[in-house]
Amino acid sequence: MQLVVARIGRAHGIKGEVTVEVRTDEPELRLAPGAVLATDPPSAGPLTIESGRVHSGRLLLRFEGVRDRNAAEALRNTLLIAEVDPDELPDEEDEYYDHQLIDLDVVTKDGETVGRISEISHLPTQDLFVVERPDGSEVFVPFVAQIVTEIDLERQRAVIDPPPGLVDDRAEIASSRDKDAGA
Repeated sequence: MQLVVARIGRAHGIKGEVTVEVRTDEPELRLAPGAVLATDPPSAGPLTIESGRVHSGRLLLRFEGVRDRNAAEALRNTLLIAEVDPDELPDEEDEYYDHQLIDLDVVTKDGETVGRISEISHLPTQDLFVVERPDGSEVFVPFVAQIVTEIDLERQRAVIDPPPGLVDDRAEIASSRDKDAGA
C-alpha cells in the first residue's frame, strides 16, 4: 500500500536541500537516509534520500542526484510516497495510520449516524477528520480524546461525543456582555 509521507517545500540553500512538510508520525522510519520514495507527480521520482537534518524546527532532506538549488526548487510541491505493508500497525496502542481511519463510519455515542471519514487533515496543533455526511456536506471533527471516544476497527466505526454545534446547529453562544445592559 502506498502512503503519502511528506510534501517537498522550497529549496534551502544552494546545495540541493529542500524543506519538507512531514505527513507521517514516523519520519525517522519513513524519511531515513537510503529510503526510496515514489513521487506524485511520478515523473519527479523515484527519489532516494541521501541525508536529512533538522534546521530551525524544519526537516531538511537531500536526495541523491539533486545537487543545486535549481534542481531542488524543481521538486517543490512534489508528494513523497512510501510503500507500506497494509498489515503494519503503529507502535502505540492508540495510534492509527490514515488508511485505517479513512472510510470508517462516524456515529455519536447515542448511535446517530454522522457520516464517513473521507480524509484526515494534519494540522500543526491537531488532526481533523473530514467527515462526509449522507447529504454530501462535510463536517470537521477534531481527532482528540475528548471528542473521539472510540475507534473500533473491527466494526469499522469511530464513535464521537461532539460538543453542541460541532455536527448540528445546537451551538451554545456565550457572551461576556450583559444582554440587559444599555448601549
